[in-house]
Amino acid sequence: MLPAGRVCGVRLGLNLGYWGAGNDAENLELAKEADALGYSVVWVAEAYGSDGPTVLSWIAAQTERIDVGSAIFQIPARTPTMTAMTAATLDTLSGGRFRLGLGVSGPQVSEGWYGVKFDRPLARTREYVEIVRKALSRERVVHEGPNWTLPLPGGPGKALKLTVHPVREHIPVYIAAIGPKNLELTGEIADGWLAIFYSPEHAAESVAHIRAGREKAGRDMAGFEIVPTVPIVVGEDWRTCADTVRPYAALYIGGMGSRDKNFYKELATRMGFGEQAQEVQDRFLAKDYQGAAAAVPLEFLDATSLLGPKERIAERMRAYADTGVTTLTLSPMLQDLEQGRGALRTAREALELAGLAE
Repeated sequence: MLPAGRVCGVRLGLNLGYWGAGNDAENLELAKEADALGYSVVWVAEAYGSDGPTVLSWIAAQTERIDVGSAIFQIPARTPTMTAMTAATLDTLSGGRFRLGLGVSGPQVSEGWYGVKFDRPLARTREYVEIVRKALSRERVVHEGPNWTLPLPGGPGKALKLTVHPVREHIPVYIAAIGPKNLELTGEIADGWLAIFYSPEHAAESVAHIRAGREKAGRDMAGFEIVPTVPIVVGEDWRTCADTVRPYAALYIGGMGSRDKNFYKELATRMGFGEQAQEVQDRFLAKDYQGAAAAVPLEFLDATSLLGPKERIAERMRAYADTGVTTLTLSPMLQDLEQGRGALRTAREALELAGLAE
C-alpha cells in the first residue's frame, strides 16, 4: 500500500554519475534523450574530480524541459552561502529547473580532500540547510551556530542578502541519507530523499524513519519526494544483466570509505547481506576487484536494480511505487550510447506498462 498522501504516478530521472570518466559525450546525449522522452530530472555527482555546478550548467544549456539536480553537492566543499549563490545562479540560468541535492560525503573525502573534520554530520547538515534556505529567501543572513557564524563578530563584516533573484521562490532541497538518524533528519528538514541501493523489499524501515522526521516537523508525506538511484540493464536474461552491475556495487560496498567506516557496506549489512558485504570489502581492499564483483550477492543486485526485459522491469517499478517512491532515477550501466538510449526508452515504456506514468 502507498503511504498516506501518495499518488500512484511515478516520474523518471537520469543519474549521470561523475563527469570525466571517458563517456562525457555519451552522457550529454543521454541527457538530451531523457529530455526528449519527458524525464523529470537529470542528476550529476561530484567527489574529488569534476565539480557539479559546471556540469549542470553545461547540461542545462543544451536541454529544454528537464530539471537539473545535484546528487550531490558536498557540504564540506562549500560554505552554505556559496551553495545558496550557486543554487540561485543555476536556477536563473536554467529557467527555474534546478534541484539542490546535498550530502556530507564521507570521512576520507571530507578530511582528505577538503580538510574539514568529519564530525557531528547531522548537526552540520541541519545548520547548513538552515543557512542555505535563509540566504535563498533573500533575507539578510544572520546566523550563530557551532559551525558557522554570520557575520563574524568584532570585525567589518555586515549582514548581507543575496543579490540574485532565483526564478522560483522555493528551490527544492534533497538530502542523500543512508543511516537511520540521517533519514529522520531528511524527513524533518528536506523536500526529498536521495536514496542509493534502495530495495522495495527492505524499504519499510528507512521510509519509517523519513516519516518520523516528517511527523516531528508537523508534516505528513504529502509532497515529499523519495528518489532512489537505480541501476538499469535491459536484456532477456536478468541474471546476465546483473553481472553488468557487479563492478558498480562492489565499488561502493567495498571501496567507498575506509574499512571501518563505509556507509554502503553498513546498508548492505542492515539488509541482511553482512557476511557477503564483508567479503566484498576484503577482496576490494586487497585490490582483487574481479573477486569483489563476483562476491556481490545476486539477490542484492536484483533487489536494488532494474534488470531484464521490459515486462520484468515494469513489475519491479510497481514494487518501487508501492513503497512510496515518487521519482525513479535510472543509472544506465553503459556499454555504448545506443544501449543507454535503449534503456531510457525501455524504462519509459515499462512505466506505462506498469500503469505508473503520470
